[in-house]
Amino acid sequence: MTHTTTAARRDHRETNRLMGMMTGDEKHGPAATSTLDVLWVLYDRVLRVAPDTVDAPDRDRFLLSKGHGPMAYYAVLAAHGFFGEELLPGFGTYDSPLGHHPDRTLLPGVEIGSGSLGHGLPLAVGSVLGLRAQGLTDPRVWVLIGDAELDEGSNHEALAYAGPAGLEQLHTVVIDNVSASYARPGGIAARFEAAGWSVDTVDGRDHEALYTAFTAPHPGRPRAVVARVEPKN
Repeated sequence: MTHTTTAARRDHRETNRLMGMMTGDEKHGPAATSTLDVLWVLYDRVLRVAPDTVDAPDRDRFLLSKGHGPMAYYAVLAAHGFFGEELLPGFGTYDSPLGHHPDRTLLPGVEIGSGSLGHGLPLAVGSVLGLRAQGLTDPRVWVLIGDAELDEGSNHEALAYAGPAGLEQLHTVVIDNVSASYARPGGIAARFEAAGWSVDTVDGRDHEALYTAFTAPHPGRPRAVVARVEPKN
C-alpha cells in the first residue's frame, strides 16, 4: 500500500480556507491550529491510508487522542478526500457528523472516538498488539497526543510498557505547547527515552523536520516525536 502522496498533492495552505468554513461556538481554535502542520505532513507524506483503503487490513492506523478542537483534523481529512468539504460548515451542529470530538462511527478514516485525555496511547498499544496477534506486522499505528495528556497515569503505563515490549509499529507524536501541569527533568523526550523509545524533538511547524523525524528508522523500538509548537496569545 502506498501513502496518500500523489503528483496532484494539494497545497497545505488550502487548510486555511477549509478551517475557515467551520464556524460556531466551542471551536477550540488554538488546540486545532497547534496540530495542523503535524496532521498535514502525516496525511500528505507519511500515512499509508487513503479514502479507498480505510478498511484495508494492511492500512496504517492514525488515532487522534488530542481530540478537542478537531477542526484541523477535519480540514486535513477533507483536503485528502476522506469526505466532502460541503460538510464543514455544519461543524458542531446537532445533525452534523463533524462533532466537537471525532466519532469513528460517523466519518470514514476516523479510527477512534476520542473523549477524556489519556485514552489514545493505551488504545494505540492495544492496536499494535492486536495487529501482531493477527500476523499483521507491516501496518504502522500512529497516535497524536497533547503534552497535558502526559499528566494522565494511563499514558505513563502505556509508555512504560511499549518500550520494553519493543513495539516497533507504534509511533507517538506529542504536541508540546507548554500546557502540561508537571515539569519533567530533561523534558518530555527524556520520559520516552527512559522507557526505551526512539525519540526526536522538532519544530512542530517545520514540515521537512517533521517528515525527517517521522520517517527515521527505529528498529526494535517504538518511536516518539515531540513537536514543539509555540503557544499563540
